[in-house]
Amino acid sequence: MLEKVMFGLEGEQHPELLPPLALAYIGDAVYELYVRQRLLDKSVKVHNLHRLAIRRVNNNTQSNLLARIEENLTEQELAVAKRGRNTKSGQVPKNADVVTYRRSTGLEALVGYLYLKKDYERLGWILEQIEEVVE
Repeated sequence: MLEKVMFGLEGEQHPELLPPLALAYIGDAVYELYVRQRLLDKSVKVHNLHRLAIRRVNNNTQSNLLARIEENLTEQELAVAKRGRNTKSGQVPKNADVVTYRRSTGLEALVGYLYLKKDYERLGWILEQIEEVVE
């Protein structure tokens, strides 16, 4: 499933050198595309797809997912997630508290890091945890 969202990035990637918000920017896109692809198995009606996606791609779910997998992360992965979590990103959305929003940014940074690092096996494991958190 995950191979479908990979676009064959060219050249040497050094995600550890990117700012955490740049990793989160990429991670958000990868995460959302993954979720959208998974949902196509559940419905083809756009309204239903959107409703189902919102349950998975939101601050609370992402924050809970990070909390759930933290103990299974490597030192490097945990460091990336913490860098993302601790970075001030400007304005927090109205529907989220600061801690939840920052934790979700940490997850997005981790997803972006693994994607750019091309560690698709590990990224796939992390993204598969979404379904368990949502259900």
